[in-house]
Amino acid sequence: MKVALLAVLGLALGALGGAALGIGAGLTWIGLARTSGLDGGTLVFFAFMPLGAAIGGIGGALLFAVVAIRDAEIVIERQPVRQRDR
Repeated sequence: MKVALLAVLGLALGALGGAALGIGAGLTWIGLARTSGLDGGTLVFFAFMPLGAAIGGIGGALLFAVVAIRDAEIVIERQPVRQRDR
């Protein structure tokens, strides 16, 4: 359950971060290609932002799931302290 919950959290955070990076990449592309007016805004919000959100969502979900799976495998148990013979 922990793995699934962290994967969903990673999906949401990755999608938000990916969309923000997609907008930044789109605005950079518009600046470099000198796209004008409505064409530039359409390109950013219908091409770069959804693509960035999809890539970021998948990447975030995989990253958080791997972290959760590794955390479940690495269980550190405390050993009782031995008493010395006196």
